[in-house]
Amino acid sequence: MSNEALDPAAAVPEARFGRAAVDPFDALLYAAVSVALLAVLAYDFTALVPRFTDIVRQHEELRLFVYPSLLWLTMGAVLLVFRTLLWMFYRPFAPATLDQAPRLSVVIPAYNEGAMVLRSIASVAEADYPKERLQIMVVDDGSRDDTWSHIQAASRRYPQLVTPLRHERNLGKRAALALGFANAVGEIIVTLDSDSVIERGALLALAGPFRDPKVGAVAGKVLVYNRRGLIPRMLHARYVLSFDFLRSAESAFGNVFCCPGALTALRAAAIRPLIARWKTQRFLGATCTIGEDRAMTNYLLEAGYDTVYQNSAVVRTLVPDRYRKLCKMLLRWDRSYVREELRFARIVWKRPWPTRWIALYDRLVTNLRYPIYYASLFLLVRMLAFDPWTLARMLGAVGFMSACNMLYFLRSERSLGFLWGVVYSYFAMFGLFWIFPYAVLTVRARGWLTR
Repeated sequence: MSNEALDPAAAVPEARFGRAAVDPFDALLYAAVSVALLAVLAYDFTALVPRFTDIVRQHEELRLFVYPSLLWLTMGAVLLVFRTLLWMFYRPFAPATLDQAPRLSVVIPAYNEGAMVLRSIASVAEADYPKERLQIMVVDDGSRDDTWSHIQAASRRYPQLVTPLRHERNLGKRAALALGFANAVGEIIVTLDSDSVIERGALLALAGPFRDPKVGAVAGKVLVYNRRGLIPRMLHARYVLSFDFLRSAESAFGNVFCCPGALTALRAAAIRPLIARWKTQRFLGATCTIGEDRAMTNYLLEAGYDTVYQNSAVVRTLVPDRYRKLCKMLLRWDRSYVREELRFARIVWKRPWPTRWIALYDRLVTNLRYPIYYASLFLLVRMLAFDPWTLARMLGAVGFMSACNMLYFLRSERSLGFLWGVVYSYFAMFGLFWIFPYAVLTVRARGWLTR
């Protein structure tokens, strides 16, 4: 990448906060979000707090559950307001230009992916990026179907771009990525899942933030590829909220906690000293085979690099369309989440001030939601015994809170799709409540739970 391309002044101001013109719809949306925040705060402190206080007066033995919930409610309200302000001011980095684009290597690990891997490769080969500075490595990790034949077909279709690599037996996604990393010649290395396709401008968008030498990784925006059916539609709404709201806020202080394997760009010089440790990572005596994306993010944060979000780098990925497959995916995610949150609790002290304290507060409130949630379920069961309307009020509160949260969706996508996010809140409450505790109890499990 040229010196001009690496000039921090060229992109950093746009990355953290921006003052670009706001169109009328977004202005109205920001007003609606502000009103919704006030409504949520009013509901919390004029309805929930008095209700919980009455419960303690009538049942003093429940104070152990009620008072921590009230404290978390207050801390959560502060965090939500803070995140909202960061979301409002988030602007993407300027993309790299065609004449300044750095040498870039894309690594696509594949296992029993079938014809989908060909679509993934084609999306990269046909992206807007100088072909003489683009390298595509596709690693077949011991597939037992026709994945290798599709990879070979891609190498024949794009002979100057695609390098096929193969493990004779399945060694796991980390090993497949490590093989790609070892053969990468680019200054920037992009990881892309083999069930995902990128938009044409994604690679230039990913390269842009690396003008800032402090940036070690750039997270792309993940959307749903297969949007038919109840579960994919719900997940699409949740993905939009997860990326365009949460990661926008995290990016403002250089702490995107998970740069996803579906689409992430890595500074090659930053990750090369880390690959050996990352590849052989162990947790509670077991070799880590899942959560390689979150693990690499933590290694980069520990090494002093920032991790940021680029919402103009879009990838669309296949998601589960059946309950069983969804549970497998979430179990895999939550197991790696537990492991890497424990690691980050040690790493965070190496982050610069005030990033360190923002991250500490963020993770504290975020992780306290689990014990508070299960304590709330206990309270719900107790309260139903003497107040049958408790369940109806709680369901109403869940709908109200999730509808307010999904307002953030409308800045990204102006459609009624946000309603699926409300549906997901109820679905998660009744159908997915068991996932996290089971993941904690089986955190050492190594299986990918896929295919």
